[in-house]
Amino acid sequence: MQSKADPMPQERSFNLGRINWRENIVYICFAGVLLFFAVTIGDKGFLTVSNLFNIARTTAMIAVISIAMTFIISSGELDLSVGSTAALAALVSALAIQAGYGFLGGLIAGLLCGVAVGLVNGFFVTALSIPSFLVTLGMMQLVRGIDMRITYTNPVPFRNATFDMVFGPGTIGVVPTLFLWAVAVAILGHVVLRYTPFGRQVLATGGNREAARYSGINTKRVKIICFLITGVGAALAGMLWTGMMGTARYNFGEGAELAAIAAVILGGTSLFGGKGTIIGTFVGALLIGTINNGLIIMGLDVSEQMMVAGAIIVLAVAFGKKPSR
Repeated sequence: MQSKADPMPQERSFNLGRINWRENIVYICFAGVLLFFAVTIGDKGFLTVSNLFNIARTTAMIAVISIAMTFIISSGELDLSVGSTAALAALVSALAIQAGYGFLGGLIAGLLCGVAVGLVNGFFVTALSIPSFLVTLGMMQLVRGIDMRITYTNPVPFRNATFDMVFGPGTIGVVPTLFLWAVAVAILGHVVLRYTPFGRQVLATGGNREAARYSGINTKRVKIICFLITGVGAALAGMLWTGMMGTARYNFGEGAELAAIAAVILGGTSLFGGKGTIIGTFVGALLIGTINNGLIIMGLDVSEQMMVAGAIIVLAVAFGKKPSR
């Protein structure tokens, strides 16, 4: 009896030793960051319920963009235009409501902006075989210029009770509405990427495009849909920003593309495609939001915050690098 029982602890120990720390680094870092700030600035209000809810509220937009970005990165592409697309959707949605088209008109107008940008990106990448980095880099500048031109950099304030209720900074119970949007998008993204044929097609396309194509997958269609997802996700984030601020501004989403990429890679998605995790991305976005909040409470100036953010992106790429065999 003893000889049969002996191998079991060894087997468990062996399996625990084979846990891939790269796949769990985001959870380890998140716990470590929370502990660090709890010890260093816990007496300055970091651990208060209001501040934790503030982190959840201000992180929601980056989380939504990051979840959408997970699809495009998993397919082997990249979208740098999400930040400027968010601002465009915010401005167009606010202008539509201001013009009297109501909540539904503003919602449709904002989402159509995301669809349009996604289709243009997808067309140039798939039909003309231009690298997505170059296409979306150019689109980022183009759309940001449109954002500035629409209102000549003036903010667009507006009031709409339905918009404020759906996208505003209020709460349902005690949980911020904005955070509930991020959770809902995360659940939907997780189900689609992990449990649907389309999700498997995305991962297959990013893992080996030629093999996926020979197996009958329309890889161009998959990538276009992924660009549409990032466009619509960015548009939704733009309207969430508008709801939180009570106004639309041309500079919404500045730097969001870099924060989203960092969240995606830190979360465990491969920068080279073929592997993606929505839950990891969601935690990665919360990690970045927590770091930003902690640095502000610690009194760091903007330049120091940017230095830390840049270091996070470098580390994200390092963690996303495939280990040599």
